[in-house]
Amino acid sequence: MKTFLPVLLLAFAPFGALQAQEAPAYVGSEACRDCHEDEAQSWDRSHHAQAWMIPSAQSVKGDFDGTKFAHDGMEVEFSTDGADYFARVTEKDGGTTDYKAHSVAGIEPLQQYLFETGNGRLQSFDVFWDTERQEWGHLYPDQDLPPVDGLHWTGPYKNWNARCAECHATDYKRKYGSQTRSYRSTQAEIGVGCEACHGPASSHIDWTTGKTPPAGLTATGFTMDWTEGEAAIQQCAGCHSRRETLEDGNPLPGTPYHQTYALSLLRPGLYYPDGQILDEVYVYGSFLQSKMYAKGVTCMNCHEPHSGELRAEGTAVCTQCHSLAGNPDFASLPIADYDSPEHHYHEPGSEGAQCRNCHMPEKTYMQVDERSDHSFRIPRPDLSAETGAPDTCTTCHEDKDPAWAASRIAEWFPDAKHRQPHYGSAFVRAQIDPIRASGDLLGIALDDGQAGIVRATALYLLQGAASADLAGQTAILLSASDPLVRASAASLQQAAPSEERLRRLMPVLGDPVRSVRIAAAKAVLNVPSSAMTRSQQAVVGAGVQDWQRSLRTRLDYPETHLVLGGLALTMRNAQAAERAFRAVVEMDPQRAEAWPMLVQLAHINGGPQAARRVVKEALEKVPGNPALLQLQEDLSR
Repeated sequence: MKTFLPVLLLAFAPFGALQAQEAPAYVGSEACRDCHEDEAQSWDRSHHAQAWMIPSAQSVKGDFDGTKFAHDGMEVEFSTDGADYFARVTEKDGGTTDYKAHSVAGIEPLQQYLFETGNGRLQSFDVFWDTERQEWGHLYPDQDLPPVDGLHWTGPYKNWNARCAECHATDYKRKYGSQTRSYRSTQAEIGVGCEACHGPASSHIDWTTGKTPPAGLTATGFTMDWTEGEAAIQQCAGCHSRRETLEDGNPLPGTPYHQTYALSLLRPGLYYPDGQILDEVYVYGSFLQSKMYAKGVTCMNCHEPHSGELRAEGTAVCTQCHSLAGNPDFASLPIADYDSPEHHYHEPGSEGAQCRNCHMPEKTYMQVDERSDHSFRIPRPDLSAETGAPDTCTTCHEDKDPAWAASRIAEWFPDAKHRQPHYGSAFVRAQIDPIRASGDLLGIALDDGQAGIVRATALYLLQGAASADLAGQTAILLSASDPLVRASAASLQQAAPSEERLRRLMPVLGDPVRSVRIAAAKAVLNVPSSAMTRSQQAVVGAGVQDWQRSLRTRLDYPETHLVLGGLALTMRNAQAAERAFRAVVEMDPQRAEAWPMLVQLAHINGGPQAARRVVKEALEKVPGNPALLQLQEDLSR
């Protein structure tokens, strides 16, 4: 069955051609090497350079010499003929398929292998090579993932084209065909090459011959200016963040982050209530919480940009600023000896004396990949009982509890200002009762001393207590300097009366930042056109077109069709909604939230018999689902 492009996407004016100036051409990393040999050699050994590679004796680290791996009824036999690398996979349902490794992802501490499964689809295999233990492992050893599950390695959530490739390639474009459900993906270069960060280099090469770069480029002919600190952070953040993409593939380097991504906030399931990392969130959302970010520290103050390695070993990377010598670039930094027992109260040189172990706790992802929290927080074991978040003290002192750790810190730092009330307390209360927590959340949202991502999260959590009064009290934040705050404030305006909502959001629909405009468009979508003037209809239509373009680039996501189904219902188009929810369950039959909607829509569009057929089909895919069983009972009466 062909994928249906819901009529919602066609309900407004057609998509206009982009008017952006023509960008320079990509030339490949090798073209940079002659003039930038030192940087090229540093990059050669980086994880960026080895993020995606063609299989070869040099790139493949796994043992393909007839080795076998078995897990939960699935077996794999790895082999090589010296030129190509193969995996014979016998799934737990008994089916056996031979795959040739298409490409290699990553270099350490684990390496994954990509197999092509038809229609241009690349899938990342769940069996990985552990480069430290020198053995095969499984990414999800505790999960039951048969081939029919959407989370199986052949399913939509493990699709390399859609979920991974844009951060492992240079100038990547997904090019998904919704009618054929196939990919014609392209890239200028696999791996994160020079131009992935600096931008296409053809005008730069012209500049080296004496030509003046076109208007809009840097003085040396690039689209990206690495001398501007915030722009540099946002360029790194494009891949080092948990976010929703608003475009197909890589934006042109130098494009502001919030024009092409909607950053995930400190939501339950992604972060602990106090902002510590929980799920894979890829650094940026953590860093935005930090005082270091607020004071102008950039990624490259700590990381060498071409090798990706730290600029110094151990505590030295921190004491380049946090020391008696200080750092003139950060004049507000207190001058003190932090690398001493008087500060860390541990034996010099011990694990407890390492800055990162107290201020950058690690969490393991993908079974073996340890990643550090980049919020650089002060340890608060006194909050652990309330927030459920881990504390770094008892991570090491496993025989102790957070109360013991809190008492020791209070003893060491009796006058510390860091034990003041924390937003995490309000966030955890909001998960239980957002209405009772609304006063505290409002205070956090209006506090410009808090990090923007914290304020935006407070506004997000206030949606559980949304009211016209709250919409009015937060309307001032529609003009906040931080786009995260503006976008969350726009979403909260859905609780305002239509006339007031339109009045407040008309300027926001013209915001220079796309993610903010889209948030505003969502907030006015259910305002009837009869309540708008002609000029308001035009502004709202333009905002919805922004959203349309974004959705159109993600039609290979089951999640997108869930959204489209909801939007079609908002516009009272039951047939379009049914087709959207049908697309969801065709991509992922286990999306239980889509089936009840599909049953009800089948009843509306086709009558009781059609609904009964869908209920039967649904219970075969998600047996025992309470909502479906209730619908089955209702339809049998």
